[in-house]
Amino acid sequence: MIANVDYLKETLGRAKQEIAKVIIGQTGVVDKALIVIFTGQHALIEGVPGVAKTLLVRTLAHVLGCEFGRIQFTPDLMPADITGTNVFNLQRHEFTLVPGPVFTSFLLADEINRAPAKTQSALLQAMQERQVTIDRVNHALPRHFTVFATQNPIEYEGTYPLPEAQKDRFMLKITMLAPSRDEELELARRTLGKDSPETALAQGAVRPVLTPETLTDLQCSLERIAVRDELVGYSVEVVRRTRQSDTVLVGAGPRATQSLLLASRAQAAIAERDFVTPDDIRAMAIPVLEHRLILRPEYEIEGLTAAEVIQKMLQEIAVPR
Repeated sequence: MIANVDYLKETLGRAKQEIAKVIIGQTGVVDKALIVIFTGQHALIEGVPGVAKTLLVRTLAHVLGCEFGRIQFTPDLMPADITGTNVFNLQRHEFTLVPGPVFTSFLLADEINRAPAKTQSALLQAMQERQVTIDRVNHALPRHFTVFATQNPIEYEGTYPLPEAQKDRFMLKITMLAPSRDEELELARRTLGKDSPETALAQGAVRPVLTPETLTDLQCSLERIAVRDELVGYSVEVVRRTRQSDTVLVGAGPRATQSLLLASRAQAAIAERDFVTPDDIRAMAIPVLEHRLILRPEYEIEGLTAAEVIQKMLQEIAVPR
């Protein structure tokens, strides 16, 4: 039975309350992570070390009643280290599958750009089809398989840029900034006591609010969020404009249009509405499109960013009434 919109709003509110027991501040980041999960997509998280990227994903998995797995990407990581491999069992005289860490619900791909393209590509099939092929046999991944891949935005030594095909499979790029002074002060105080964020999660102070089954129902309930035809056309125009800009070498593809609409619908649910507004689309435009654009070199040299290009486009496109 598909949950109604009111139950979706209530559950999102409870989930955010539980997450706030561990993650101090970062409200916008938590909202975007929930949008990714409730739309069944994947996210690229960018932030300097120490801003709780790993803790965020662990907390999300706990609160939403799903399994958590982590892969630390390194230059010597091989594809089989991610997907798993068949190992000969001497007792049974047959090969048995030893599944890799990809067989989980929420997967943290830590510093994904530290692995070469061959290893990064091992995630492509998993992210798109939710299955992996090992020795020509397909193995299904959990229904709620979601990849949260992290990147360090300031350290590029020994890293490999993500292929465009892989970046396009991430619905959102989530930027995690350093906490404000008040938030960092609260973190410092809690660290000196018995209620530090890591301790709160480990000792069960954070309660699950969902199970995998109810998460499926809530994902389906997003279909009840109304999206007017004018807003569908507005989303299409926003994405198509990225292919027409003189500052953009490669614009966003049709998958970006799908992501923008799905993200906007989930954003409306986060805002406790049962309908999408133009503001939802505008709020999701930069997280959805930023990592998909390649600017022309001459504009990059001038310091222009993809976010600034998208913001200018949004100002130029007529907003539906």
